[in-house]
Amino acid sequence: METARTLVLVAATVTCGLTAGLFYAYACSVMPALARVEDRTFIEVMQRVNVAILNGWFVLGFVGALLTTAAAVALHLPSDGHRALPPTIAALVLYGAALVVTRAVNIPLNDELEKAGAPQRITDPTAVRTRFEARWVRFNVLRALLCTAALGCLAWALVLDGPH
Repeated sequence: METARTLVLVAATVTCGLTAGLFYAYACSVMPALARVEDRTFIEVMQRVNVAILNGWFVLGFVGALLTTAAAVALHLPSDGHRALPPTIAALVLYGAALVVTRAVNIPLNDELEKAGAPQRITDPTAVRTRFEARWVRFNVLRALLCTAALGCLAWALVLDGPH
């Protein structure tokens, strides 16, 4: 049981780290780079990214972090796994909050951007970008912070889960 708990906790830490890293990379490189392009280019790139990101590798990290962290909580519920339980629960709550932000803010903004249509046919690309960019960026930074905090909790849980 101890080996299973540790392996699942490692998997949760790795998948959470992948997601935190993704949101971090957007916050410190992708979105600042796109801030420097013209409106139609910004819209086209973001529309393409929103389609391209829906792939198995992304799902592995994004959904995998939720599932493995929940499994780590469940496996640490028995009395001999309680040392790592509080930070593991905290990680699950923090990661869950990032999913709520994604579902409530970022996905609807992505959907709205897609509905704007082909960038070359949008009559007012500045308005489309303005409705999207600042809010999406703010909430992506929030997702990066939440996932990074969850990652920190999982790393601490690994320390606590170590040799007794």
